[in-house]
Amino acid sequence: MSLRDRDLISVQEARHLLEQASEAQQKFAFFSQAQVDAIVDVCAAAAQAASEQVARLAVEETGFGNVADKMTKNRLAAVDVYNAIRGMKTVGIIREDREKGVLEVATPVGVVVAVIPCTNPTSTAIYKTLISIKAVNAVVLSPHPSAAKCIHETASVLARVALRAGAPEGLIACMEHPTMQGTQELMRHRLTGVILATGGTGLVRAAYGSGKPAYGVGPGNVPAYIERTANVKKAVADIIAGKTFDYGTICSSEQAIVADEAIRDQALEESRQQGAYFLTAEEIRRLGELVITPGAFTPNPKIVGRPAAVIAEMAGIQVPPATRVLIAKLDGVGREHPLSAEKLSPILAFYSVANTAAAIELCTRLLRFGGLGHTCAMHSQNEAAIREFGQAVPAFRVVVNTSAVHGSIGYSTNLFPAMTLGCGAAGGNITSDNIGPQHLMNVKRIAWESRPVEHRTVPADQRMLGASSPAELPVAEFVAKAAAAAAGAGVGAPDRQTIAKIVERVFTQRGIARGAAQAACGARPEAPAASDSNLPAAAVSEPVPAATTQPSPSVSSTSVAEAPTIEVCAFVSENDVRMAITRSEKIFIGPKTIVTPSARDLASAHEVFVVTESATSTSANSARRDS
Repeated sequence: MSLRDRDLISVQEARHLLEQASEAQQKFAFFSQAQVDAIVDVCAAAAQAASEQVARLAVEETGFGNVADKMTKNRLAAVDVYNAIRGMKTVGIIREDREKGVLEVATPVGVVVAVIPCTNPTSTAIYKTLISIKAVNAVVLSPHPSAAKCIHETASVLARVALRAGAPEGLIACMEHPTMQGTQELMRHRLTGVILATGGTGLVRAAYGSGKPAYGVGPGNVPAYIERTANVKKAVADIIAGKTFDYGTICSSEQAIVADEAIRDQALEESRQQGAYFLTAEEIRRLGELVITPGAFTPNPKIVGRPAAVIAEMAGIQVPPATRVLIAKLDGVGREHPLSAEKLSPILAFYSVANTAAAIELCTRLLRFGGLGHTCAMHSQNEAAIREFGQAVPAFRVVVNTSAVHGSIGYSTNLFPAMTLGCGAAGGNITSDNIGPQHLMNVKRIAWESRPVEHRTVPADQRMLGASSPAELPVAEFVAKAAAAAAGAGVGAPDRQTIAKIVERVFTQRGIARGAAQAACGARPEAPAASDSNLPAAAVSEPVPAATTQPSPSVSSTSVAEAPTIEVCAFVSENDVRMAITRSEKIFIGPKTIVTPSARDLASAHEVFVVTESATSTSANSARRDS
């Protein structure tokens, strides 16, 4: 079979598995929390029972790591992850805040595409399957081609027991013919809900570029800082335990020791006693050429997950058979120092610094050189130094007085147990969390009103223009307030014309049509009876003789000048009308006002013009004459 044929088979398989998974998930979405949990229970139990079997398959197929540590990782996924998610609500109403009046409802994302690496194949397959089905999703696993058999066997174990427990067929699936084209089809397919991408930088970028929601991880160039107050013996033991765990295949394993100068010699001696071999300058050069691929500047797959003695032999270096780690004392960070990068094998760089401030600076450089946002470790008894260091370094997991790898995955700390560790925006990831079921479901919120909404009545034409609502006070109140304002200004009893001007100005500001203003100001054939209690006396009385409206000697001319005036426009264009509409204003016109035809039509549609009372007929004639 040609490579091209394998690609076509892989693409077709991807489509078929996604279709089956989508159908299964649509049925699974109606399962109760108890039914979902029962399936998770049997899957976790089966994974725990098969942990040794699939661990051996993984080592035989990939050659990475060792059986004992892979069993530990499998049990982390089958036991620790399971215990962390067992009581989690993922069906229906998951939270209720009665005080705030908000219900939160879990909604599955659908089908999870889980890309599985060759470094941690079976443990990652168990972990991603459990968190996916706990969140009521289906899952399709896309294995690394070099670990396809052990991953497929792990998925088969879980799928069989899930089916016996009542899960729809196709809920847990794994590709048997993985290729890059098949994986790309999985990631881009319309039925894919979200991608869990664990692998190299290129794979993670492909997941982010697929157009689908994706949780990826970044590389981890993890420094471990030994501060002067640390228990050096325990610190070194923790670091070597993390570095040698499954021969360094987990991205959060330590890559460099950074020791305070005050305890430098003690740290070196302790490392020797615990199985470290310190490389000479020539051996550092030779090992660097072997370990890091020059072009891509990534770990050479031939040394990944191999014992220290084996790697040394590959580089032509003679070391004692009991050597656990190879340590290179370096004085710089960057491409000119290949062993300062992530190595995914039991090889460590070693640096010394003057103090915590210098350690922060160096650890930041190491993280920027291929580990931003991932993990950092610190060993210290100084609470203030721990807080200073932890807040300063650009890593989203800072573990204290423990192995970096065991602490970061939640084995030796209370962090959420996980095999997918987000690196946040700094590392190009969408989250800095340890990924769990909570990331694989959406949350619907049902919210009750907590603050009354102000109800307003706005004419349709004003709503289209975004105008505010007219005042809701009765017209009589406006008239009364206008009369009171005039009286308060020291003017004698206001006449009908003064009140009309005041009310017209108020109504104009509030966008009320002229007809309402005329009614309020008494512009009608007959005045209402004096007994009408809804209007002030000034509004229903006969006009006061002119002499009575003059200011008394005690009233200044300034007070008289404050009475409202109306500006009558001499010329009105269409643009003037549009500006008035936008500002919710009126335009006052008189018998001599020139109005363009387009302005007249637009103003008529939006009731913009206010014709002065003394020239209503002539104004209308003028408008007709100009048209």
